[in-house]
Amino acid sequence: MIVGLPKEVKNNEHRVGLTPKSVEQIVNNGHEVYVENNCGAEIGFTNEKYEAAGALILNTPAEVYKKSELIIKVKEPMECEVQYLNSDITLFTYLHLAGNPSLAKKLIDSGVRGIAYETVTSSNNSYPLLAPMSAIAGQIAFNVGNYFLLKQNKGRGVLIGTLDNLDLGRVTIIGCGVAGEESLQKAIKNEVNVNLIDLSEKRLSDLKLKYGEDKINYIVSTPEAIAESIKESDLVLGSVYSLGKNAPKVVSDTMLDDLKPGTVLVDISIDQGGCFETSKPTTHDNPTFIYKDIVHYCVTNMPGAVPLTATNALNRATISYIHELTNKGIVKALNENKYLKDGLNIENKKVPNDLVREALDNLLN
Repeated sequence: MIVGLPKEVKNNEHRVGLTPKSVEQIVNNGHEVYVENNCGAEIGFTNEKYEAAGALILNTPAEVYKKSELIIKVKEPMECEVQYLNSDITLFTYLHLAGNPSLAKKLIDSGVRGIAYETVTSSNNSYPLLAPMSAIAGQIAFNVGNYFLLKQNKGRGVLIGTLDNLDLGRVTIIGCGVAGEESLQKAIKNEVNVNLIDLSEKRLSDLKLKYGEDKINYIVSTPEAIAESIKESDLVLGSVYSLGKNAPKVVSDTMLDDLKPGTVLVDISIDQGGCFETSKPTTHDNPTFIYKDIVHYCVTNMPGAVPLTATNALNRATISYIHELTNKGIVKALNENKYLKDGLNIENKKVPNDLVREALDNLLN
């Protein structure tokens, strides 16, 4: 099979879909890999390293897409990349179709086959290709939230943590999946008071057994509980995920009226449309905006802030699936692995994944 690795073009996105080590494994299995010129140069993956791994370097993205059967990326194609897509190409990447329905329509109309990392499942009902980036995003969310609480960043001027036994700040974490638990661990290390909110009583009970009750309030999610919790918080981290769908809006515009000026909201769910009603996508260049005196951080590629770490973590998760797709052939691999097939979001200008199709139908119609 011929595999292509184009350079990411999203704002401040320096992750790459394949490391040189992954390329070497693919080549050793008898396949060809084409890499766009300087694809990984920003994180030390030079052309020379890819060539040493057996890849061929091409100068333009157009060449990579034209020669390849399977394109490995990190982020969804940008508008400028849609022109390269057609029915001869299979795309393996994060797609987040429900988060951008207008782009989703263009991808569907292109005829490309799209396998989305975020909807690949596993036997234990987890999301193995979403998990590593969620873990990184959860850690980053706490750190950037703390940073934007600084007064010069329009925050409250609060230090999250403790100082000589003085409690400083309260964090509310909404959604206790992988990202939410990572944020919780960061909060625990900083000895901060936490409101931990989730719909699942079982999930909350499991976390209570794991982390105890010191400085942590375990709260079953309701609109009233969320409104009360964020009202007393300095930092609110939203990490709500619904497979294939837009994230539910768990914090409404009107809830912000009761928040303290300078409170920071970090929307980890922004890739899926955001879980705060007032969220709108931002970039690493301009990561925040102020609305009702509340600081919103809504960067759509948060793990892109640590691209070397994130690339290595992502490749560790994706490489076994890439081997399945290349060694068996795409159709056979999808037919023989139902969990990988859950990732099939686009094929023959249709959306095979029921949940994704339902979400898009609601958004496009």
